[in-house]
Amino acid sequence: MTWESVIGLEIHVQLATKSKLFTAAPVGYDAEVNALVDPVVLGMPGVLPVINREAVTMAMKVGLALGCTINPTSVFARKHYFYPDLPKGYQISQFEAPICTGGALWADVNGEERLFELTRIHMEEDAGKTVHDASRGCSFVDYNRAGVPLIETVSEPCMRSAEEAVAYMKALFQIVRALGVCRGNMEEGNFRCDANVSVRPLGEERLGTKVELKNINSFRFVGRGIAHEVERQIAVIEGGGEIRQETRLWDDAAGVTRTMRTKEEAHDYRYFPDPDLMPLRIDSAWIDAVRQSLPELPRERRARFERDLGLGSYDADVLTQSSARADYFESVYASVGDAKLVANWIQGELLAQLNREGLEIESSPLSADKLATLLTLISKGKLSGKQAKACFQAMFKEGISADVWMKNHGGQITDAAEIDRIVLTVLDDNPDQVAQYLGGKEKLMGFFVGRVMAATKGRANPASVNASIKRLMKERM
Repeated sequence: MTWESVIGLEIHVQLATKSKLFTAAPVGYDAEVNALVDPVVLGMPGVLPVINREAVTMAMKVGLALGCTINPTSVFARKHYFYPDLPKGYQISQFEAPICTGGALWADVNGEERLFELTRIHMEEDAGKTVHDASRGCSFVDYNRAGVPLIETVSEPCMRSAEEAVAYMKALFQIVRALGVCRGNMEEGNFRCDANVSVRPLGEERLGTKVELKNINSFRFVGRGIAHEVERQIAVIEGGGEIRQETRLWDDAAGVTRTMRTKEEAHDYRYFPDPDLMPLRIDSAWIDAVRQSLPELPRERRARFERDLGLGSYDADVLTQSSARADYFESVYASVGDAKLVANWIQGELLAQLNREGLEIESSPLSADKLATLLTLISKGKLSGKQAKACFQAMFKEGISADVWMKNHGGQITDAAEIDRIVLTVLDDNPDQVAQYLGGKEKLMGFFVGRVMAATKGRANPASVNASIKRLMKERM
């Protein structure tokens, strides 16, 4: 039998606010354990939550960027479950009346753009973190993350492969970073995914029993986890078994999914509207103000780079992987004016060096204006490719400017008279090779070019050297 996989993603995006969703307690990552808490976070008797307006604005930005409907009234609900990292015994989330509904997301799947529909986006607070210490036989709870604002983007079950799921996740990651609503550090849990996976016979309309893969915080793990889970479910069914609705975890070291718990239904959480929070009202003026603040999104920026700057799709895609990278490119291009030259150097020398140093482009020791100075010298023919690479390394590691490096090491020799003088000297010093060349042994061109380059310590312009040798050889015929 031919099987079809059906996949939907629930992606949790940690919003980049300074304070938590319902209190002024600060948001942070490396703080001392349980230092970022207050009575509201801990659910002390008599305390009342107050909504963080900036978190609502950020949620609206994502909704508008994805073409969602921003609902004028949304309601916060209490989602009940009992686990040590949930200090109140319930999580404040949205259930029947979320802030955003509908919408869609474009994603590039193996070079083909596809549109994936969303069901909703809702707001909620994060839980704390439980740390299990097997060596001491006990567990610890850190509530620093509790109360941090999240949005959960819920797709329709519209993906049919692990590749589509990864592409969708990457596209959303680029958007939330471009909007400035998420720091995007997946190791810190800023962006994590629950994948709902089921299989059914190809052509069947009814959905199969779904399994949830919980809290995956890596594109690679999402792809591997879904691919394995699809294979596992097919093997179970073809072996005469039945798929249980459950929550599973991805064990990347073993390359398998493992049972975590039986999957709950919505009624198991005993949702009801939070009596301490009034319905959230959003008027059209607020929506319009947020819409006006939206930046150019990665897909539109990528298209502009191709259309207006003449870049290929690969270059445009690499340069728009983050807003910081695209901004850096545009800043250098504004000074140099050669999009392909700039793209090649950023993708080649700069990104390779940043990767070796473990740095993002935002932290590059080589600023956009300094790289622009170097590329301008290249475009004017004042530095050869070899010189430019040496200069780049000095600029990146020592902080020297391109102009100072060229002054210390000399620029490329392009003056025709000076090159002719050096070529004539080389020809006069090698009469036997000249005679062989004039006799038809044209492969000796490389010999003469090499001698000229050695005499100039690599500073002579190769094209000018070739032209000079050919012209002066003709004069000796």
